[in-house]
Amino acid sequence: MASNVNPTVRRRRLGQELRRLREIKGMTAEEVADRLLVSQSKISRLENGRRSISQRDVRDLCGVYEVDDHRVVDSLMQMAKDSRQQGWWHAFGDIPYSVYIGLETDAASLRVYEPQVIPGLLQSQQYAEALIAGALPESTPSDIDKRVSVRMRRQGRIREAEQPLRLWAVIDEAALRRVIGGTNLMREQLEYLVDIAQLPHVTVQVLPFDMGAHPGINGQYAILEFPDASDSSVVYIEGVTSDLYLEKANDVHKYTVMYEHLRAQALNVDQTKVFIENIAKEYAKMH
Repeated sequence: MASNVNPTVRRRRLGQELRRLREIKGMTAEEVADRLLVSQSKISRLENGRRSISQRDVRDLCGVYEVDDHRVVDSLMQMAKDSRQQGWWHAFGDIPYSVYIGLETDAASLRVYEPQVIPGLLQSQQYAEALIAGALPESTPSDIDKRVSVRMRRQGRIREAEQPLRLWAVIDEAALRRVIGGTNLMREQLEYLVDIAQLPHVTVQVLPFDMGAHPGINGQYAILEFPDASDSSVVYIEGVTSDLYLEKANDVHKYTVMYEHLRAQALNVDQTKVFIENIAKEYAKMH
């Protein structure tokens, strides 16, 4: 059904298939660009799934690659058509990280390391409101409301009954100590975090200050894995003006190994629960 089509994921799959066809033909992206009188960057953007691709683009590329099987061409054309549909997040207008939302919506599992704040999928609505208002001081109330609504909608993935997102979060102690929205709100957020961590598909570990230097010292990142084996895993690194998506196997492997070290150095699940509860009690005494 069209309503279940994820345009972001369809673009990725289509891009991967077009890259495969180019490599079978033994052509470089520059050679293809010269044949079609377009820029090499356009070919690269089509192949990495970051750019919307038209059926005309697919037809032209299939011509260059001499794809004779009409079934293959028709399948790619349909993928191009599907990739131009809108996901649920488009109803909220221009969302800066819409590519990430598309990937997260279709992911089977998500591993995230967060050094500064509670991860978005584990935030209470009040915490999200205070965080977004503080992080984006020039935003209007309607912009803040839109971002909060999107974040709450994203959380539906870990609430799904049949195929919920498998979430593993390693959170630095700094995220628990940073007072956002006041001590009472922080107490409520930490109690919410303990509750949601009880879900069987959600794992939360805290990396305490006394652990010292660790592999995540350079900052936040997330690793997304997908149910379809043809969809390569993605490392997502959030930026201020642009985000970084790493899909090369070597890059993903390095971040995966780094994450395993983070999990090994963090408190285990039971220790984490006690640790968070104790900080929540500290906030309760301050109120």
